[in-house]
Amino acid sequence: MSKFSPPRRTPLRLGVLVGVAATTIVASALAAGATSTTGTGVAATGAVTAVTPTVKPTVTPTAKPDDGHRRYRPKPKPTKSPTAKPVPSPTASPTAAPKGDIWRPALRSRWQYQLEANSAYPATGGVNVGICSVPQTGGACVRPDVYDIDLYTNVGNNTTLNTEAVKAVHARGAKAICYVDAGSIEDFRPDYQQFLDWHNSHGKSLLGKPFSTTFPNERWANINNDKGQRDFLLQMMEARVAKCASAGFDGVEFDVVHAHEEGASVTGWNISPATQLTYNRALADIAHRYGLAVGLKNDLSQIADLVADFDFAINEECFQHDECGELKPFVTAGKPVFQVEYLTAPNTFCPKANSTTFDFNAIKKSKDYDLNDLPYTPCR
Repeated sequence: MSKFSPPRRTPLRLGVLVGVAATTIVASALAAGATSTTGTGVAATGAVTAVTPTVKPTVTPTAKPDDGHRRYRPKPKPTKSPTAKPVPSPTASPTAAPKGDIWRPALRSRWQYQLEANSAYPATGGVNVGICSVPQTGGACVRPDVYDIDLYTNVGNNTTLNTEAVKAVHARGAKAICYVDAGSIEDFRPDYQQFLDWHNSHGKSLLGKPFSTTFPNERWANINNDKGQRDFLLQMMEARVAKCASAGFDGVEFDVVHAHEEGASVTGWNISPATQLTYNRALADIAHRYGLAVGLKNDLSQIADLVADFDFAINEECFQHDECGELKPFVTAGKPVFQVEYLTAPNTFCPKANSTTFDFNAIKKSKDYDLNDLPYTPCR
């Protein structure tokens, strides 16, 4: 089991963060000691309507993050069309992509985690693909090899696929990971009504407790299958992954896949470790069938069981919580660990991350858990 109980989710949930939405989050706090240089975004076709930023909620940087994963703060949910409620029913599953056709990230791959848009880059969905920052080790600025960004553009809407950002990332010679929340249901997503309709028509058996007081607009999903919940969720996740593939992404990150570690008092559902393994492996299989690499987000207690099913790991704050050793099976298997810290200073955790003991691809992001383009300090 993870040393952190229940699992953490900061004020910006890793999760959150993903929050796409109808407005942009504008502020990005510079982490102490980080030196960054923004580059110009790669031009892409397509104008984006300007948006009026909402007031950023107050965050206390020194407060202990609330439990769970983090992701960017979602904006107000878009108006839903009352007629667009059909449950997606993907036709025949695509033929499994030949193993060699699926991107397998190198063990040492510098990454960027940007789930919140910067309106200064409208042509690329708010993603700063030209970012170049000085690493903790010093020297010239360096650029990411991998960008973890949301499925949708965050500039002005939550329905346009982030295709232009992916194209721009590829033009830089880098790869793009598609953020998808697979374990909690966010009410600002364009397919939310389908989850709600299913929940209401099946004895309210799908949507659990709010993820946290910080993220009340998402609820823990019930991945049990006594009423077909897991089957429905996997169908919905497949529809999302199909969009990741159509937008040109190279991989996918499934967030909130650790409900079994939280317990019913947090999620509202009794999820067994075996049920979590079944769900997580099914997610990995979906990604591979669509030709995408797949990353395991946190779920440290099941790494030994899942390392063979996933191509890389994504972790938040393992140095902060002294649990990085649980991620070593990925490195041993030659698979990269993309790691991020928020509260810990780079000169404290980067030497450890860069050492042969861990060999992680670690970065420092904002103390308030925002996942904007800046601040961004890679460890190497």
